Amino acid sequence: MLDVGASIPDFSLKGSQGQLVTAAALRGQRFVLYFYPKDDTPGCTKEACGFRDHLPSFQGASVPVFGVSADTESSHHKFAIKYALNFPLLADPELTLVKSMGVWVQKSMYGKTYMGVVRATFVIDAQGRIEKVWPKVSPDAHAEEVLEYLGILAKKIAPAEQAVPAKEAALAKKTAPARKAAPAKKAGPAKKTAPAKKAAPAKKAKR
Repeated sequence: MLDVGASIPDFSLKGSQGQLVTAAALRGQRFVLYFYPKDDTPGCTKEACGFRDHLPSFQGASVPVFGVSADTESSHHKFAIKYALNFPLLADPELTLVKSMGVWVQKSMYGKTYMGVVRATFVIDAQGRIEKVWPKVSPDAHAEEVLEYLGILAKKIAPAEQAVPAKEAALAKKTAPARKAAPAKKAGPAKKTAPAKKAAPAKKAKR
């Protein structure tokens, strides 16, 4: 894995928002490059949502955030839509960047070994050099950990401010069951009208 002081390799990768992101275009500003194993898995979702919720703090300090995995553009797009991710996920199915950064490693699970992306985060300085590395990341509160290193005050998005894709919002509205109208209250039994009082007989006039 590349360490502090090393220059990051040139890269040109497609993002989940349809844009091309290159190392050359990012030169001149600090940015966060975090690598994760796979889209839409529990730990990776928790980590991505952490960066999503704290993105205003990174944006306020002009520090863009990019997630990277070996998944395809299509997979990234679905993942981003599902969780309203508001930053680019870079697709590296050819393993160009993950291998050159040294995050493609041998893993083991249930006694079996396999190759995969290790969860790691890098802060890159304005000259394109690595200034900070987290070689083994815990997805819990990692966004706050990066903000603390950068000296940025965390400002979390309130749930109501999180972007909801228009297509999903329309679908939810369309498929939501209509509220049942409250049943009308039954009228009580009609009150019986009191019988009219009989008029008293007129007194006979005295002769």
